[in-house]
Amino acid sequence: MAKILIVEDEETIRRVLKNILLDENKDFEVDEAADGVEAKELIGKFDYDLVLCDIKMPKMDGEELLNAVMIDKPTLPFIMISGHGTIEIAVNCIKKGAFDYISKPPDLGRLLSAVRNALDKKNLIHENQKLSSQNKILKRKVNKKYEMVGTSKKLDDIKVIIDKVAPTDARVLITGPNGTGKELVAHSIHEKSLRAAMPMIEVNCAAIPSELIESELFGHMKGSFTGAVKDKQGKFELAHKGTLFLDEVGDMSLSAQAKVLRVLQEGKVSRVGSDSEISVDVRVLAATNKDLKEQIKMGAFREDLFHRLSVIELRVPSLKDRKEDIPLLIEHFSKIIAEEQGNKPKEFGKKAIETLQNLDWTGNIRELRNVVERLIILGGNPVTPEDVKRFC
Repeated sequence: MAKILIVEDEETIRRVLKNILLDENKDFEVDEAADGVEAKELIGKFDYDLVLCDIKMPKMDGEELLNAVMIDKPTLPFIMISGHGTIEIAVNCIKKGAFDYISKPPDLGRLLSAVRNALDKKNLIHENQKLSSQNKILKRKVNKKYEMVGTSKKLDDIKVIIDKVAPTDARVLITGPNGTGKELVAHSIHEKSLRAAMPMIEVNCAAIPSELIESELFGHMKGSFTGAVKDKQGKFELAHKGTLFLDEVGDMSLSAQAKVLRVLQEGKVSRVGSDSEISVDVRVLAATNKDLKEQIKMGAFREDLFHRLSVIELRVPSLKDRKEDIPLLIEHFSKIIAEEQGNKPKEFGKKAIETLQNLDWTGNIRELRNVVERLIILGGNPVTPEDVKRFC
């Protein structure tokens, strides 16, 4: 239900305008003010969706009211109405923030059209603000999901490199064993980059069959192969102006490697089944648990692509090399898991934490998270060394 304020010094005109609005929509809630001073007080008390405002009024005229309100409520639509209108006055009001200007006596169709449009704009602004708020909440959740937790020297060294490389467009090759958090490093680089407002598109090269990887990366045209029932954008196109993260890049086929190299050299992609080229502006981050130099010797990875991808090479340490971070990681995962399950975080006793620190952690941080979740579900509160020995 829209709440509308009519500001007009002539009572007869106020009544006519109010009746017009209520005839248009009986659910409208319409208030009246006889001058700008009274209107300013009402606008300060109530949340109006629209103001119909005369210009020539005693005490405070319409232009003065408009100027005053726009300071605190710049999105509140004003429709200015005047019997002494000129083009100059109309333009001046629009410049100061008015939604529309109508001359007296107002044309009924013109007035109602302006009212509808103004309310539509107000609703759109409200929806955009709501979506913006939701996106900020989602962004905070995403940031928390990919938070790099720890204060060890090895992790601090990585954070320093990230801070230096993130604002550039340099390609980064992230290496390290499985489960060490290479994906977290990639997200951190993207979120601190100048491309953070644009998407980060992820491709797990190991999870896509070799015969489909080129279609996934570069897109395809309808009918280019069996199952291609429509045109499809590739990941490079989807990441335009943003970041493309090639996870497990060491598992990419040699054919796809050659095409990726060409994209990095020329900044253009060709969809499967098409001869035309599409320009793309993409920052590429890559990650692998393989030794790419050994892969090059074996003929499984292109040396020229390796040098293109590894302008900066960043190795993520295994958990056994940063065991001092385990207490903070346990606390971090405990909070996240508790939120997911709708419970309070479970406490881990000091001895239990020491026991966990002494384990090998061949699966690194990924394994630690799984163990923390298992202990939260099966262990006591607080978690004891006996729980760790029993369930790990």
